[in-house]
Amino acid sequence: MPTCQNCDHEWSWKQTCKKYFTLDTGMTCPYCGEKQYVTSRTRKKSNMLLFIPPALMLLNIFFGPSLVVLFMLLGSFPLMVGLYPFLIELTSKEELPW
Repeated sequence: MPTCQNCDHEWSWKQTCKKYFTLDTGMTCPYCGEKQYVTSRTRKKSNMLLFIPPALMLLNIFFGPSLVVLFMLLGSFPLMVGLYPFLIELTSKEELPW
């Protein structure tokens, strides 16, 4: 779980998921109110997770429709949402993506 760099409080899974679905680049700490940002390392990890659904769809295209691939595709979204809060690392300063 992510830990605030300002107050050293660990966020809960629910708080992290709630912040995950916002469009703002910064996440406000629920304990101290300071803005926290996702590290570039975390963004790289999450981008790798985003390739799972398209890769599964390509399996369907190349090998024909399959129920196994369909169930893997349907299961990948909850798995990604469930794992993402454990991958997040926070920093007090916004890092450039490049």
